[in-house]
Amino acid sequence: MLWEELKESLIFLNNDEKCKKDILKKMGEALISEGYAQTTYVQALLRREQSFPTGLDIQGIGVAIPHTDPRHVKREGAALAVLKEPITFRHMEDEGIQVAVRLIFMLTVLDPEAHLKRLQCVLSIIQDAEVLRKLLTAREKKDIIRIIKTKEEAL
Repeated sequence: MLWEELKESLIFLNNDEKCKKDILKKMGEALISEGYAQTTYVQALLRREQSFPTGLDIQGIGVAIPHTDPRHVKREGAALAVLKEPITFRHMEDEGIQVAVRLIFMLTVLDPEAHLKRLQCVLSIIQDAEVLRKLLTAREKKDIIRIIKTKEEAL
């Protein structure tokens, strides 16, 4: 299961970063310090986001799923951010569309073949607008973990 080891230290609740680079750097550095990613992870993540945007609009809720190449990863993991104010990301399927993102699901992916399975798991969670609304209104990190694990168990 993708979220079985989601740690409170990798959840960023009610963050007030104002730009994409700052929040991606903050989340990426946490993944590095927790042993999930190489020191090259943040720069690789920022470069990949420029070429392959990760924003999605899920029933009016902006979500991003940033990640990068396995060579920058030490082990599988995930971080999650709930933003106080939206940050603009470019749309995954149409770079000309801007998405006001409030939820960021950042992945560390080791096995390229398992990558699609992990993305499908994330997509299953984020396609549920009720789950997204619950995440946006959660007040504590333990609530975030409970919401995600409950949804994942129901899949």
